[in-house]
Order: sequence, then structure tokens, then C-alpha cells
Amino acid sequence: MKTKRRITVLTILLLVPYLLMSQTGILKGVVTDNSNGSPIPYVNVYAVQNGNVVSGASTNIDGKYTIKGLPMGKYIVKADYIGYNSEVIKNVRIIANKIKVLNISLSAQAEIVDEIALYEAPLLSKSEVRTLSNTKLKRNIRCASMGYVQNSNYNTESYDYINENGFKSPLNAPLSTFSIDVDVASYSNVRRNLNQGNLPPVDAVRVEEMINYFTYNYKAPIDKPFSIFTEVAQCDWNTKHKLAMIGIQGKIIDMKDAKPSNLVFLLDVSGSMFSPNKLPLLKKSLKLLVNQLSEKDKISIVVYAGSAGLVLNATSCNNKEKIFNALENLQAGGSTAGGAGIKLAYKIAKENFITAGNNRIILATDGDFNIGASSDGEMQRLIEKQRKSGIFITVLGFGMGNYKDSKMEKIADNGNGNYAYIDNLLEAQKVLVNEIGSTLLTIAKDVKLQVEFNPEFVQSYRLIGYENRLLNNEDFNDDTKDAGELGAGKTVTALYEIIPVGVKSEFSVANVDELKYQKTKKKTVNSNELFTVKIRYKTPKGSVSKLISKVVSNKFNSFDNASENFRFATSVAEFGMLLRNSKYKGLSSYKNISRIAYDAKGVDEEGYRSEFIKLVKLAENIDNRQFSDK
Repeated sequence: MKTKRRITVLTILLLVPYLLMSQTGILKGVVTDNSNGSPIPYVNVYAVQNGNVVSGASTNIDGKYTIKGLPMGKYIVKADYIGYNSEVIKNVRIIANKIKVLNISLSAQAEIVDEIALYEAPLLSKSEVRTLSNTKLKRNIRCASMGYVQNSNYNTESYDYINENGFKSPLNAPLSTFSIDVDVASYSNVRRNLNQGNLPPVDAVRVEEMINYFTYNYKAPIDKPFSIFTEVAQCDWNTKHKLAMIGIQGKIIDMKDAKPSNLVFLLDVSGSMFSPNKLPLLKKSLKLLVNQLSEKDKISIVVYAGSAGLVLNATSCNNKEKIFNALENLQAGGSTAGGAGIKLAYKIAKENFITAGNNRIILATDGDFNIGASSDGEMQRLIEKQRKSGIFITVLGFGMGNYKDSKMEKIADNGNGNYAYIDNLLEAQKVLVNEIGSTLLTIAKDVKLQVEFNPEFVQSYRLIGYENRLLNNEDFNDDTKDAGELGAGKTVTALYEIIPVGVKSEFSVANVDELKYQKTKKKTVNSNELFTVKIRYKTPKGSVSKLISKVVSNKFNSFDNASENFRFATSVAEFGMLLRNSKYKGLSSYKNISRIAYDAKGVDEEGYRSEFIKLVKLAENIDNRQFSDK
């Protein structure tokens, strides 16, 4: 009898993990507009427990959502979409192995139909606001408790001009040199524009950031901070050309093994941060981050509006309630003393500096600096001066309408940092929870790539994207030249389009007259090398770079036989070129991009690649609509 009892107990113990894994259910439903019952696509639906987002999903084109794998229990379910009032449903019970159907109806915001950022001018009196609120014009204004409004057509978003890279001849320009780019802000900003029913501004589309928004399953490094992956295959949008992929995989670090962090939250609380997709979303986003940190980490909070101030001294993350209270008490109002805020943040970071730790400022703003160090040049010099301090910077962008992408990109690029755009809480979950290592932990700095092409096989080449990251060839060996930083677990991907020798192409580089004073005859190299890629990098605290190189042979696959990594990156590059209406887009089309991305989606646990396919379809519909309106 005792033997049987032992067997029974052992069986139960063995079954416990399985039973726990099976105690999950599914939440699904449809989100509709309560005024007409029509489905609303791309609504963010979250399942929340104890103030934390457990999981979430976005509705598809038919307004349907599905959240799988929810542990049994009670949840608060929240649905958010720009232009609609948030809907919160309490006490939603999830039962193991059951499907809970929860249909949600959203109502349009009464006074804020167009969810446009609150601007600081021109001002209207309260009586003028009341008069306008009783007319059809209220659909085009954004009212605030301060008593002023702004026409929603008044858009001051700014983006740096991008002069798309063209083809070059390896006879005249054998070297291609650039800094890695780990920023991903462009993709989520493009998504925000598409979800609002508009194609993004051309200069908002940085193709390399769109490609690098996604992770790729490159082989992990063994004895170095990162590994290098290369692949060459047929170019999809121009089948006479080749496409070369260069991938970098950063070493993965578990946050439990990470060094202690000294983080300074530098938060914009000026009047322009008033709207729900700015300061309120900022608070929720940073709470997600705080929940990932432990007692070895400490946080300070600096804010800036009309002036800059310290609202929370360095506080251990074992006192999360104190940090949450400091965040929750923040209110928007006043002008934007961005320069003073940055100076104070660096001062606080230095005072709490951890010699063997991770010292970082997290700047969260819409980028609308307008007092003090406001010019791009002045701001860049301020940041460059501080980057030698060993303090890195992460820039989180919020909002729209007056969004200053160009300024935030410069801060991140020149301050040893990275840059992401947070358009919803799911994106905050991606950047600050799922990819917290690559966001906060730098494993290599000043990472530069240099590729030398063999003119025996390469007639012309062009780097796709990275226009804002190009370096002079001599900068590659110059350790004083700043370059990009690589975070833990981060993948970085670059694509080159190559015209092989002997191929007739409209993009072939025209021959120039033979030089009078230099020898231009190409060398005969007895090898089958297509190109050589070299990478220089420094350790996070190092000042002398290290070199890694790899030779790539003149072998290539057909496009259909290329890896999933290669094909999916290609689909994203094509999408970026279509959105930019690039002259190099060739045979690219939305339908072809969707097909490639679907076939190369692979394991997509977080759903980011599936969302990309939906965005391509959405862009196609918007593009077709705009074409038919002309």
C-alpha cells in the first residue's frame, strides 16, 4: 500500500509542471465603434493584473483580437486607440482551457477627435475656446485645461533630410564605411502614421531602422561581444542584381547577471506633453521598466519644463512604490528647458556614478526643446562633451504633431545612446521589458563597419539605408571618431545591393575619364572573394578599438533558397523603399512584400512580424485610396 501511495505522490509531482502549464485560457473578441458598429482595426487591447500588463494584442483589419496563454484568474482589460476614449473592463475572469469572448465598444472622444499633440501657440482665450467647442470646428482642435487650442492641421514635426545612397563603383570607391545603427524609432513612428490612415513623411522612413526593428536568429558569439553573419543571394526587386546581408549578433546577458544600474529618468513635463499619448503613456511605460529592475539598481528623476528640477533623489528599486508615486505626481505645464534638464541629469548621474556598473540617462520627450540649448548644433556639442563621462543615454520619443525626431536622433547618435519611439504600451513592453538588455546594457561602443568590394566581380554597389551613419574611410581606423553602440542581445543588419560585372543596368556607374596623375588600373587578384567586411569596436570602458574581419566568397543562392533572415529583411527593405518611393525600388510591390514576409515569418512568438504583414496591407490600402483621390 505504501509503495502504491509513493507512486501516486510521485506521479502527482511529475504532473504538477504540466498542470500549471495547462492552467491558461484565451481572451478574444471584436472591438467596434459604438456610433455605427463598424470594426476598429489596430486597437491595442491589454490584459492587466496588479497594475502590470500580462499580455496584449492588436486588433486586425476586421477589429478582431486574440490574447492566448493567459494564466487563469481575474483581469482588468483595457482597450486604447487614438481618437477614442479608453475602455476599461474590470473583473474579466479567465478559466483554464476555455475561451473568454469579450467584445468591446469604443466611443469617439468628444473634444479630442484628432489626437494631435498640444502646442504652445497660438493661444486662444477661454471664451474663444467655448465658442469654438460649440461649432463643427471642435473636430479640428485640441482643448486643454489651460484654456488654449491648436488647429490639428498645424503640424510641426521635423525630420532630417535623407539623401538616399546611390550606386558606387569599386574602382573609384572600393571602400564603404559606416557606423552601426541600433535605433528603431523610425519603424514605430511609421506604424503610428499608418495606423492614423496616412503614409509617413518620406524622411521619417529610415530603412535601416525598419530592418533593425526586428531580431534575427544569427548564431550567438562565443568569445567576443558579437558574432558576424554574412549571406549573398539574388536580389528580389531586381533579379539581375545580388543582395548581400551583413548581420551582427550581440552577446545575450541575463538581467539577473547584469551589473547594477544607476539610471536617471530625464522627463519632459512641459505643456506640449499634456496629451494622453505623451506624459500619461510615459508614466505607464517607465513603470514597466521599474518593475524589471532589482534592489541593486537605483533611479533618480529629473524633470524639465519652464525650469529643470530634481523630483526624486537616487532611490533603490526595492522601494518601487516611492518611485511610482514620484512618477504619478508629475503634471504637464510650462515651456521646455531641455538644455537645463540635460545638464542637471548628467550632474545627478555623475553624483551617483557606479564605477563597475551601468550608468545611463533615459530621456523621455517629444523633443520640442525651446529654451536654453535649443539649436541642434548647441545641443550636439553639449551631448558630445558629456559622452566621455562613461554615462550612456537612451532616448524615448512620445507623441505627434510637434514631434521632433531630428533632434532626438542627434542626441542619441552623439551621446553614446539609442533611440526608440513609443506609440503605445505594447511598444513600451517591447523596448523596456522584452528587449531591456539591448536598451540598457552596452556591450560594445564605437562600432564601425568597412566593406571592401572586389572589382573583379562587383561592377557597382549601394548601401541600403544608413545615410545618417556614413563615415569617411579614414574614420574607420581613427579611434577618436564616435560611432554606434551595441546593446546586449541586439542584432544589427545591413544590406548591400550589388550589380555584378557584365550585367547591364540603368544604375551602373558611368565611367569617368582616366585620371592623369594616378594609376587607376585595377589589380588582378587571384581569388574568388566578393568582398571583405571589417568591424572595429571598443569595450564599453575602452579607448582603443579591436578589429574583426571576414572574407565573403563570390557564391550566392537563389532568392527562394535564401535563409528566413535574409528573405524577411529583404521584405522590410522593400517596404521602406516603397514608402520612400525610391528610384531603386524596382519590381517591389505591397503584394510581393506581404508574400515574402509571410513565407519568411518563421517563429514569431511576440507577433512583431505578423504585425508587419498587417502594416503592409494597411499601407497598400492607404496608398490606393490616395491614388484614387487624385
